[in-house]
Amino acid sequence: MSVREFVVLGTASQVPTRHRNHNGYLLRWDAEGILFDPGEGTQRQMLRAGVAAHDLNRICVTHFHGDHSLGLAGVIQRINLDRVPHPVTAHYPASGQRFFDRLRYSTAYRETVDIAEEPVSGEGAVLADTPAYRLEARLLSHPVESYGYRLVERDGRRMLPEALAEHGIAGPDVGRLQRDGELRGITLDDVSEVRRGQRFAFVMDTRMCAGVSELAEGCDLLVIESTFLDEDERLAVDHGHLTAGQAARAAADAGVRHLVLTHFSQRYSDPGEFERQARAAGYEGELTVARDLDRVPVPKRR
Repeated sequence: MSVREFVVLGTASQVPTRHRNHNGYLLRWDAEGILFDPGEGTQRQMLRAGVAAHDLNRICVTHFHGDHSLGLAGVIQRINLDRVPHPVTAHYPASGQRFFDRLRYSTAYRETVDIAEEPVSGEGAVLADTPAYRLEARLLSHPVESYGYRLVERDGRRMLPEALAEHGIAGPDVGRLQRDGELRGITLDDVSEVRRGQRFAFVMDTRMCAGVSELAEGCDLLVIESTFLDEDERLAVDHGHLTAGQAARAAADAGVRHLVLTHFSQRYSDPGEFERQARAAGYEGELTVARDLDRVPVPKRR
């Protein structure tokens, strides 16, 4: 049975708290798992969340600040210790290759797994085009080079029972029409409609920029940093971050169905204020202020 869900491993920003681990997130997409931004403690959080090294097919690092990448060493070594039977691909900013190398080879261990390095550069690119999804990256605005990631499922077709009945198509003929695109002069367009593929985006440390809008556009699930509350917008701009209101306005403008806010500064003690400011900014869709070990399902197709 296919599962599409987002597992929150950590929600703190630079400084962890008693209740918030450093960053770490897993997207389960059917048979694949994509790990985003493994900060310190990610390996232990994986254990608590029931996530195994065998679940990982890709690792996507947005940038090389410690709260987003210091757990990479442990995760890579665990992948090798557990002898994960499939290749694992790592995506990260090409400008941080030296940091990736240091983390990958920070201590002695036996390499047993092929970890393919596929860094990102420029304004971003299509990183993978598989039967299940297309993985893209976009450049963001942060003091160090940072990328957001976007996963797009190919559009499919939704068969219309009334139209099929009207044209006398039933049983095995439905499959033949789906396979060949035409049957006895009847085309797929006559008996079906486009079913838009699901879309997911992961946006971490950034100011507002074109990349945020491009990543968020039309997403079913958007995970986005909201390090600061709106009253500290000056701090957000100076340090290359978003406020709760800015993140929510970006989501509203992009038509996001479910918004997940995360990456919170330790200066705030009331998580409810992030939700209040997001609603005040005009976001009306489903909203989650993330907590460690939350599991957020990808919204069902419309």
